[in-house]
Amino acid sequence: MKYLFFPLILLMAVAAPTFAQSNYDQTDKFAKALGSMDSLNVAQIAKKLGAASSDNEEKARAIFYWIANNIALDPKATKGGDQRKSLPEDVIKLRKATPLGFAKLYQEMASLVNIRCLVVDGYVKNSVDEINNPADEINHSWNVVQLGQSPETWYVLDVARASGSMDKKMSLFTKNFTSQYFFADKSLFHIDHYPDNVAWQLGGGPKSVKEFYTLPVFNAASYKYGLRKATPATGYVKTKMKNKVSFTMPVNTDLSIENVSLLIGDAKKMQKPEPMNFSTAGGEIVFSYQFKVADTYPVKVLFNDEVVAEYMVEVIE
Repeated sequence: MKYLFFPLILLMAVAAPTFAQSNYDQTDKFAKALGSMDSLNVAQIAKKLGAASSDNEEKARAIFYWIANNIALDPKATKGGDQRKSLPEDVIKLRKATPLGFAKLYQEMASLVNIRCLVVDGYVKNSVDEINNPADEINHSWNVVQLGQSPETWYVLDVARASGSMDKKMSLFTKNFTSQYFFADKSLFHIDHYPDNVAWQLGGGPKSVKEFYTLPVFNAASYKYGLRKATPATGYVKTKMKNKVSFTMPVNTDLSIENVSLLIGDAKKMQKPEPMNFSTAGGEIVFSYQFKVADTYPVKVLFNDEVVAEYMVEVIE
């Protein structure tokens, strides 16, 4: 789905501050208690979820939580770009969808409870193999939501990624709800997602698809820890065995980061995580590492044993 280019005044307006994550425990509990609602259609489900609150933010959250926990990503259709079953009624019937199917369902349910919501098509990276290898066509979809009467403030959410993740080969889906993809931090979201229409690049980001594909891969946990643009800034790192690579990762979270480690190598040659000596001065996680093996291999950065970012590192003697 593509949109007409927005005038400059709207481009300035949509770059609104990121919405702070709230405590949605009660809303999530409400949506969970409704169950799968297998016998209901899209409109009936939306109506029940809309009863979560008179507040549009809470309604938007209830819909987000329910879809993410009751619809699964369809690996085969997603990998093949098959959008034939992406209409909301198909998604509700099948209980699985491509990211476009997720986004269309969210848009439909939000509209049914009088929340303005649009689908945004664009690009994401699913593995380090995609670094410096731009996709030939759009490979992801998400939503933008407007609350209240103001035309100036839009929020971003990705209900497909909030539902869980697929393996590197995009053949297996694992359910794992990630709350922070709702009204996500835009400064992270837009180095993790690149919209096909620049009007929806809220709050800045890379200037082109090519530049986007030079960036590291950011995982769901990066939202949990409030990760910002990291150093190294590019996802493909070249270094020599005698040199250290410096990592600087700005974070913005109340969560305690007790350990930082690197996981070096692919699945067949995976080593145990190597703990890093790190500092947290100025709200940044700072550490360095000297790679000991001359080769090219993926490197994962972990906070508290959770992968937050991934690089491809080329080490020469």
